[in-house]
Amino acid sequence: MTPLFAFDDATCRDLAEAHGTPCFAYSATVALSGFRALRAALPARVRLAYAVKANPHPDLLRTFANLGASFDCASIGELDRVGALELPPGRTFFAGPGKREAELAKALALGVRVQAEGWEDLARLDALATEPVAVNLRVHPAFDLDEGNRIIGGTGPSAFGVDEEEVPALLARAAALRHVRIRGLHVFAASNQREAATLLAIHGAVLALAKRLHEAHALILEQIDLGGGLGIPYAPGETSLDLVRFGQGLSDLVADHPWFTGELILEPGRFLAGPCGVYLARVVRIKESRGTRFAILEGGINHLIRPLLTGQAFPVQAVGKGEGEVLHTLAGPLCTGLDRLGEVRLPALAPGDLLAFGQAGAYGRNEAMTHFLSHPVPPEVWVAN
Repeated sequence: MTPLFAFDDATCRDLAEAHGTPCFAYSATVALSGFRALRAALPARVRLAYAVKANPHPDLLRTFANLGASFDCASIGELDRVGALELPPGRTFFAGPGKREAELAKALALGVRVQAEGWEDLARLDALATEPVAVNLRVHPAFDLDEGNRIIGGTGPSAFGVDEEEVPALLARAAALRHVRIRGLHVFAASNQREAATLLAIHGAVLALAKRLHEAHALILEQIDLGGGLGIPYAPGETSLDLVRFGQGLSDLVADHPWFTGELILEPGRFLAGPCGVYLARVVRIKESRGTRFAILEGGINHLIRPLLTGQAFPVQAVGKGEGEVLHTLAGPLCTGLDRLGEVRLPALAPGDLLAFGQAGAYGRNEAMTHFLSHPVPPEVWVAN
């Protein structure tokens, strides 16, 4: 079972006293061990491209870079952060449905591999390039094996990629481009999936799609980007992703597709960053309102917006108070009824109590509304040892 908290109670208390609250703290030890475990489980032909959107902290990026990671970027700001690592060309990818010309120009200058979302990306790159450029084409597939995941959006209309049925026409059109050549596919079809069998079924469907395009259109594929989606538990009792089964399954899939001699790419973000972080905040006041016990905290959705977006709370514990059975509605300091971090059973809380939110190394501060109502931005603390 994966631990839900990167630090024990004593360390959380020390961090809160040293740096103040609210704050985010990240463990280098947890980040290192998570990356190494995933890398060891995967076939050598799988490249790990850390999804920077999960957490762009510079020390975290440097840690993964030193372990050989590549990086998946989704904005010019993320390109800048990864650019500061001074990596050789080929270790950075650039995705996103609304790439502007200046962003594409920077990607070309940095030797970044672009994940083209449609014709506009291809045409703009072709106009900017002065030499041959290989890109990966993002495809919005017709299959949906991660049912009900609204982050991905299923098989309905999507702002991402080229609809699978439109790919043949786009390939024919792209053949006339002067510099740009499609040399890979990108399919992102899962999010926070903890079942190895489901992930492998999705990846198998992607490889089957790639084979059909390769055979029907003589499409040369150097890379097949399987996207992200590797999940982590957010509640006690939830199972962790079985890395051994997942890695062996990928080996079997590669063996089933001898026609493909290139490399597979995975884009883990949450899986690598989530477990290394905690969010620390104190209780400001307790309010009983018509049968509901509110614990009002220093921070809310301005720091942790994921519960509002997904309906799933981060794991939380009261530091130094053990287990508890009192139901609390966790509310933040914002002037909106939407500012809720979940309903949880904890010991009876009082003003000043310290709460630790686990799995907060991914989609924490970087995803939140940190400037809403001009509340202070919480610091981030990197714990190297």
